[in-house]
Amino acid sequence: MVEDYIRFQSATPNRHGRFPGVFAMANGLAKEHLLRAHDAQWLQSANTRANAAYPDPALTGSECYNLDRFPGARAWFKATATHLLEMTGEYLELLDRYDVPWMELRTARPGRVVYEDNVQVVTTPFGYPADWPFSR
Repeated sequence: MVEDYIRFQSATPNRHGRFPGVFAMANGLAKEHLLRAHDAQWLQSANTRANAAYPDPALTGSECYNLDRFPGARAWFKATATHLLEMTGEYLELLDRYDVPWMELRTARPGRVVYEDNVQVVTTPFGYPADWPFSR
Protein backbone atom coordinates (compact mmCIF):
# COMPACT_ATOMS: atom_id res chain seq x y z
CA MET A 1 0.00 0.00 0.00
CA VAL A 2 1.34 3.40 -0.98
CA GLU A 3 0.81 5.97 1.72
CA ASP A 4 0.67 9.57 0.65
CA TYR A 5 2.06 12.43 2.72
CA ILE A 6 1.00 16.05 2.61
CA ARG A 7 2.81 19.17 3.73
CA PHE A 8 1.74 22.81 3.68
CA GLN A 9 4.65 25.21 3.76
CA SER A 10 5.80 28.67 2.85
CA ALA A 11 6.14 29.33 -0.86
CA THR A 12 9.32 31.29 -0.16
CA PRO A 13 12.26 30.43 2.10
CA ASN A 14 12.88 32.31 5.31
CA ARG A 15 16.16 34.06 6.13
CA HIS A 16 17.70 30.65 6.99
CA GLY A 17 16.78 29.16 3.62
CA ARG A 18 14.08 26.94 5.15
CA PHE A 19 10.41 26.66 4.18
CA PRO A 20 8.40 26.93 7.41
CA GLY A 21 5.23 24.90 7.78
CA VAL A 22 1.71 26.22 8.03
CA PHE A 23 1.64 26.39 11.84
CA ALA A 24 4.97 28.20 12.03
CA MET A 25 3.75 30.76 9.50
CA ALA A 26 0.46 31.37 11.33
CA ASN A 27 2.26 31.71 14.64
CA GLY A 28 4.80 34.02 12.98
CA LEU A 29 1.96 36.37 12.08
CA ALA A 30 0.93 36.43 15.73
CA LYS A 31 4.50 36.84 16.99
CA GLU A 32 4.98 39.84 14.71
CA HIS A 33 1.64 41.33 15.92
CA LEU A 34 0.25 41.30 12.39
CA LEU A 35 -3.08 39.65 13.20
CA ARG A 36 -6.32 41.49 13.80
CA ALA A 37 -7.70 40.87 17.29
CA HIS A 38 -10.35 38.34 16.24
CA ASP A 39 -7.77 36.36 14.21
CA ALA A 40 -5.32 36.39 17.12
CA GLN A 41 -8.05 35.02 19.40
CA TRP A 42 -8.99 32.40 16.82
CA LEU A 43 -5.34 31.33 16.44
CA GLN A 44 -4.88 30.92 20.17
CA SER A 45 -7.98 28.72 20.34
CA ALA A 46 -7.04 26.80 17.18
CA ASN A 47 -3.54 26.14 18.54
CA THR A 48 -5.04 24.73 21.73
CA ARG A 49 -7.21 22.38 19.66
CA ALA A 50 -4.28 21.41 17.43
CA ASN A 51 -2.01 20.70 20.40
CA ALA A 52 -4.68 18.38 21.81
CA ALA A 53 -5.35 16.70 18.45
CA TYR A 54 -1.98 15.09 17.84
CA PRO A 55 1.44 14.61 19.45
CA ASP A 56 4.18 17.20 19.25
CA PRO A 57 7.31 15.13 18.52
CA ALA A 58 9.43 17.52 20.59
CA LEU A 59 7.27 16.80 23.64
CA THR A 60 7.55 13.02 23.20
CA GLY A 61 11.30 13.10 23.74
CA SER A 62 12.10 12.85 20.05
CA GLU A 63 15.09 14.82 18.85
CA CYS A 64 13.76 14.88 15.29
CA TYR A 65 13.90 18.69 15.15
CA ASN A 66 17.52 18.82 16.34
CA LEU A 67 19.05 20.55 13.30
CA ASP A 68 22.55 19.28 14.11
CA ARG A 69 21.40 15.65 14.03
CA PHE A 70 18.62 15.96 11.45
CA PRO A 71 19.25 18.95 9.16
CA GLY A 72 16.24 19.93 7.10
CA ALA A 73 13.78 17.89 9.19
CA ARG A 74 10.18 18.75 8.45
CA ALA A 75 6.77 17.33 9.30
CA TRP A 76 4.32 15.75 6.86
CA PHE A 77 0.75 14.73 7.57
CA LYS A 78 -0.30 11.24 6.60
CA ALA A 79 -3.10 11.46 4.05
CA THR A 80 -5.22 9.30 6.35
CA ALA A 81 -5.21 12.06 9.00
CA THR A 82 -8.26 13.70 7.42
CA HIS A 83 -9.37 15.41 10.64
CA LEU A 84 -6.01 17.19 10.85
CA LEU A 85 -6.03 18.11 7.18
CA GLU A 86 -9.47 19.68 7.63
CA MET A 87 -8.23 21.61 10.68
CA THR A 88 -5.19 22.78 8.70
CA GLY A 89 -7.53 24.25 6.08
CA GLU A 90 -8.55 26.91 8.59
CA TYR A 91 -4.92 27.89 9.09
CA LEU A 92 -4.48 28.15 5.33
CA GLU A 93 -7.52 30.45 5.16
CA LEU A 94 -5.85 32.64 7.79
CA LEU A 95 -2.67 32.80 5.71
CA ASP A 96 -4.72 33.70 2.63
CA ARG A 97 -6.41 36.58 4.50
CA TYR A 98 -2.98 38.04 5.22
CA ASP A 99 -1.55 37.35 1.74
CA VAL A 100 1.05 34.90 3.04
CA PRO A 101 2.08 32.67 0.12
CA TRP A 102 2.03 28.94 0.80
CA MET A 103 2.13 25.75 -1.20
CA GLU A 104 0.93 22.19 -0.82
CA LEU A 105 3.32 19.29 -1.37
CA ARG A 106 2.25 15.66 -1.83
CA THR A 107 4.48 12.63 -2.16
CA ALA A 108 4.66 8.92 -1.48
CA ARG A 109 8.28 9.33 -0.28
CA PRO A 110 8.89 12.51 1.74
CA GLY A 111 12.44 11.63 2.80
CA ARG A 112 14.19 9.64 5.49
CA VAL A 113 11.79 9.13 8.41
CA VAL A 114 13.24 10.24 11.76
CA TYR A 115 9.93 10.27 13.65
CA GLU A 116 6.54 8.70 13.05
CA ASP A 117 3.21 8.43 14.84
CA ASN A 118 -0.28 7.57 13.62
CA VAL A 119 -0.90 10.93 11.88
CA GLN A 120 2.47 12.32 10.83
CA VAL A 121 6.07 11.70 9.94
CA VAL A 122 9.08 13.93 10.34
CA THR A 123 11.66 13.37 7.64
CA THR A 124 14.98 14.66 6.47
CA PRO A 125 15.33 15.35 2.75
CA PHE A 126 16.87 12.84 0.40
CA GLY A 127 20.36 13.82 -0.69
CA TYR A 128 22.83 13.51 -3.49
CA PRO A 129 24.54 11.20 -4.27
CA ALA A 130 23.16 8.57 -1.87
CA ASP A 131 19.56 8.87 -3.01
CA TRP A 132 20.07 9.92 -6.63
CA PRO A 133 18.54 7.16 -8.77
CA PHE A 134 20.49 7.88 -11.96
CA SER A 135 24.09 7.10 -12.80
CA ARG A 136 25.01 10.76 -13.35
